[in-house]
Amino acid sequence: MKFLLGLLTGLGLGLVIGLLFAPQPGSTTRALLNEQSVKLRSGELSDELRTRAREALDQGREVYTRTKGELTQRYTDARSGTL
Repeated sequence: MKFLLGLLTGLGLGLVIGLLFAPQPGSTTRALLNEQSVKLRSGELSDELRTRAREALDQGREVYTRTKGELTQRYTDARSGTL
């Protein structure tokens, strides 16, 4: 859970820093920041982040399960000498 919180915090900070240093007029940047803050306050952005995080977690679990199965099979084959 700490990792996910750190990841989301880093994503948020990176977004803000990227917007502040983007090669566009300050008025455009301020408008974007204002729009994002409205989304954040309304919960729309946090719901979107939760959805993306959940999808990434599901994908990670799928890769883990698949990789674990493959490695277990290779280990079993190596122990039995059928490799």
